[in-house]
Amino acid sequence: MIYNLKSIDAKDLKSDMLFLYGDDVAERALPLSRKEMELVRERREEKKDFMMAFDRLPYHLYLLSFDSERPAPECQEKLRRQMTEVLRKAENDRVKELAVTGEGILPEEMVAAVEGLTLADYSFDRYRNKEAYHLGTLTIDGRYLKAEELESAQRLWNRIYWCREWVNLPVQDLNATAFADELASIAADFDNVSCTVMDKKKIESLRMGGLLAVNRGSVDEPRFVVLEYKGRNSNAPICLVGKGIMYDTGGLNIKPEDYMQEMKSDMAGAATMASVLFAAADNRLPVHLVALLPLTDNRPGFNAYAADDILTMYDGTTVEVINTDAEGRLILADAIAYAAKNYNPSLIIDAATLTGAAVRAISTFGIAAMQQNAENPLTLMKLVGNQVYERLVEFPMWSEYDDLIKSEMADLRNCGNTPQAGTITAGKFLAHFAGKVPFIHLDIAGVAYFTKPQHYYRVGASGYGMRLLYAFLQMQDMFDK
Repeated sequence: MIYNLKSIDAKDLKSDMLFLYGDDVAERALPLSRKEMELVRERREEKKDFMMAFDRLPYHLYLLSFDSERPAPECQEKLRRQMTEVLRKAENDRVKELAVTGEGILPEEMVAAVEGLTLADYSFDRYRNKEAYHLGTLTIDGRYLKAEELESAQRLWNRIYWCREWVNLPVQDLNATAFADELASIAADFDNVSCTVMDKKKIESLRMGGLLAVNRGSVDEPRFVVLEYKGRNSNAPICLVGKGIMYDTGGLNIKPEDYMQEMKSDMAGAATMASVLFAAADNRLPVHLVALLPLTDNRPGFNAYAADDILTMYDGTTVEVINTDAEGRLILADAIAYAAKNYNPSLIIDAATLTGAAVRAISTFGIAAMQQNAENPLTLMKLVGNQVYERLVEFPMWSEYDDLIKSEMADLRNCGNTPQAGTITAGKFLAHFAGKVPFIHLDIAGVAYFTKPQHYYRVGASGYGMRLLYAFLQMQDMFDK
């Protein structure tokens, strides 16, 4: 989509237009007849959230009414969600160029509307023979948005686009080696991002027992990718660790029935963390970031690792394998321990499609979050999540849960010894490898990939969590001053 900024007079505009109507002050600028205006007023008395379409042949006027008196985060999220209806109507009308204006609206409301249109307009098209509908050009009223603000937002939206593309790609076209090569290629285009790609031999020399074990059943080699971005503030870095299981069969504990469907999305954590780092570099945020991405698929072939195996991890911890389908925490553990030892980070954050238990607990409405020694950062992240409407639910990390991952044969088990608290025991397992470093675990299993449309997300990858993490990183400079 091409974005333009210019001053728009709704009454003189001769093109397809979306008009945002959040307050009665907007009436003075609406290009409506007296009878049309009466109809709009009647509708707003019944319900403030609606869309009406008026034919101005050969053009169309879409009037989007919303309740500007709601709390700001709710109002902005409602606008994002309403864009799905606008886009559906624009597709029916075969609109390719759309102007967006309003009267008496806030810049944040304009950004939310454009963001909603952008997210809703995405679809995964590269394997389709029939061309899909997309908006071609969006012209935004420059009274509500500055050019630098739009450009910054565009760069973030572009990274969300590529995060979704990567997660939607099947493993036949994006395995561990291909993804590592693509990340290295993108990093090479930056003057402020370095990329190190470690091959299997290097991973063996590091004794990353979790990553190597999970990879044993695959014909494809693993990779461990480290991206580093140093902004103006080059203090101790924030380490972003992302689960990169390129495809998950469950290994020898193979997934039953249709649970293997959509398992190309099990690398969403890695895609998210790489994309967040690239977005920060694009907009030169004053932060120091290191993204650590362990990449492999989990297959039941060759000399696949098995339940009862005992692994020695990067930091020397021994782990008894209880279930080979609890593989994500094994590769993350190596990466977290590597981050803690080699980067002296101020904070480690991991993102992972880790447990079905998280989905059962909170459905597809948010992220299950846990923290160790990071109460203040997680409090800030929850506040930011409420603002951008990518929300967190904090799960406890009480010491009693430690007993659930103790092993009689090794230091730890890779699964809890009870079916209960599966999300928490996974977080507890990972926290062990962070040691004393402040640590936040984000289980994005319920939101990374949708099997049914969810508001402005179509079926497939969402990029959910990127706006949250980016906004969180934007706040860091304030706290460093």
